[in-house]
Amino acid sequence: MFSVATDLLALTVLKAPGEFGADIAFGNSQRFGVPMGFGGPQAAFFACTEKHKRKIPGRIVGVSKDRLGNRALRLALQTREQHIRREKATSNICTAQALLANMSAFYAVYHGPKGLKAIAERTMSLTALLKAKLIALGFNVPTRGNAGGEGVAFDTLVIETSSQAEADSLMEAALASSLYLRRVGSSKVGVSLDETMGLNDVEKLLSVFVKFSPYKGAEAIDLSKDVQPVEIPDSVKRTSSYLTHPVFNSHHSETEMLRYIQHLGSKDLSLAHSMISLGSCTMKLNATTEMLPITWPEFSSVHPFTPAPAVKGYIDMIEDLEKQLANITGMAEVTIQPNSGAQGEFAGLKAIKKYHDSNGDPGKRNICLIPVSAHGTNPASAAMAGMRVVPVKCDTATGNLDVADLRAKCEKHKDELGAIMITYPSTYGVFEPSIKEVCQVVHQYGGQVYMDGANMNAQIGLCSPGEIGADVCHLNLHKTFCIPHGGGGPGVGPIGVAEHLRPFLPSHPLNDHLLAKRPASVDSPPISAAPFGSASILPITFAYINMMGARGLTHATKITLLNANYILSRLKPHFPILYTNANGRCAHEFILDVRQFKASAGIEAIDIAKRLQDYGFHSPTMSFPVANTLMIEPTESESKAELDRFCDALISIRGEIAAIERGEQPKEKNILKLAPHTQRDLLTAEWDRPYTREAAAYPLPWLLEKKFWPTVARVDDAFGDQNLFCTCGPVEDATN
Repeated sequence: MFSVATDLLALTVLKAPGEFGADIAFGNSQRFGVPMGFGGPQAAFFACTEKHKRKIPGRIVGVSKDRLGNRALRLALQTREQHIRREKATSNICTAQALLANMSAFYAVYHGPKGLKAIAERTMSLTALLKAKLIALGFNVPTRGNAGGEGVAFDTLVIETSSQAEADSLMEAALASSLYLRRVGSSKVGVSLDETMGLNDVEKLLSVFVKFSPYKGAEAIDLSKDVQPVEIPDSVKRTSSYLTHPVFNSHHSETEMLRYIQHLGSKDLSLAHSMISLGSCTMKLNATTEMLPITWPEFSSVHPFTPAPAVKGYIDMIEDLEKQLANITGMAEVTIQPNSGAQGEFAGLKAIKKYHDSNGDPGKRNICLIPVSAHGTNPASAAMAGMRVVPVKCDTATGNLDVADLRAKCEKHKDELGAIMITYPSTYGVFEPSIKEVCQVVHQYGGQVYMDGANMNAQIGLCSPGEIGADVCHLNLHKTFCIPHGGGGPGVGPIGVAEHLRPFLPSHPLNDHLLAKRPASVDSPPISAAPFGSASILPITFAYINMMGARGLTHATKITLLNANYILSRLKPHFPILYTNANGRCAHEFILDVRQFKASAGIEAIDIAKRLQDYGFHSPTMSFPVANTLMIEPTESESKAELDRFCDALISIRGEIAAIERGEQPKEKNILKLAPHTQRDLLTAEWDRPYTREAAAYPLPWLLEKKFWPTVARVDDAFGDQNLFCTCGPVEDATN
């Protein structure tokens, strides 16, 4: 298989990978309008040929149609992902960099194909100019072309110096002028240009290089002449069209762009409208004060490989944050390098494997025990880490881990046991009373305990993974610690480890600060391209922790538990609750069991989820961890009034189900089966349904004042999977 790492901006002037036989193209979209941010967050991209599309990792937005025949967008091909396929999934990806992908998409929309090409040509011309002037100063600047001939540089040059000593001096001189060059080998330096640079920047670079010219008495070069266009050889020049969709050719003024973004935003229900009760997602407040620092250039406009002396404050903040997270989790050390919870899982499991290998068990302890209730990322990450997944049963009555089955599995695999992955509170929404015993049993058989930190919002200040007995845990800063979800990302998934696992945390070969703590060896390879992962959003969590303090964080946890149990108590008379503790209480979330309604009314969880849209609410998590159920997590951010509004909506829907059970509406055609109801749907001339338009749109009085209108009716999921991109009309219609 032929894969190509490429650059989006370069592809506006250079031949596309698909045109020279590539099966896969991948890269980073950062340069499409996203700040460097000391390494992130940024969206990667992965493209493949038609025949590989059903094996592609991550999320795919597909075009389908809704109940009324209108175009609709949806996440497609989900049956290949970890929440369904578990260890057999195509990847462990759960968090996707959706927010950053949208930023890059808007950049492309605003500039369009002509604007992007102009940016690329200007960048290429400046690079060619810099190369020509460096050669004129006597430097060797090789660019490799076909058959060993001279090639064309797009934005990066490697300059050869006479010796390592001269390269050292050149780097020091550049640093003194606030120019950060890249060291390439012992006697070479690298320079990269982008669209933010101009002739002044090139002149500044040359003013440093001229001091090291082999031509004695060389003077600074005049760049007053215009930058000349670069002739690209036909063999690599792009001639095919791109970005031909009308959306990339319509919104090229700030006014038009603003209206387009506002139009799209009007279709999205967010925390600005109502609470989002997605279980295991912790959709809490992203406070304005916490968000402000990400707009500051001191955080956003920093290259990930900036020399440490120039970013001392940044590194100090990161170290303070790591120490605070270690204190919260009860772990010896924390690294913030992983870019998501799933990546944190992978890093933690690799650390466990390296630890076992160092103890004389190379490749032997590769069994990972995983409860059947676990998040799908757990088995997928274990498989990626080279471990073999062995499931552990849960008690069907309580939802708790079956300790007897755990002991039996540990005994069976005692010589191969590497780890167990547990979640606390469990994905069933209860604090398992046997959690410490579980950790002790696994340790007794030589295994390590990995704790999934997805539910840490129920632990902070009350208990900790270290206290419970975990050896590794990851955190989701985009859940528990207030970084926005952004439609699925950006995420940060730090891992904390016990003392004996510290040497196996990821390092980075290009970062002196990390190398001083952990030499980059086979035991501590990097888990992310950037040394500190998505560094520019860490100030959000840093601000949250320091403004809340220990007392505030603990109080937030208590309110989280209180809010979940308040909703539970209000809904319990109307819906069965699947799992609670001995006192009938839950942790920070609980499972609403709606399976009985399939027999009594033909109603399933998806019907309730769709009907909630008519009430102005996003659905709870559907069919996880138990099929055809709803998992509800309110967080501490919601007021009692909002909790009541949500409960009133669900209780009202229960009344609508009861009407179907009484035969007042048919099972096949009713107010839930036809939900959600769009304005277009309600304005049809014919109305032959067993309920009124008013009941469809305004089932509760407060909706008359606070109504969020769904813009898409019930989506045809089967059609979307069978036709990954809709074949029944022009795709442009999907943008309306």
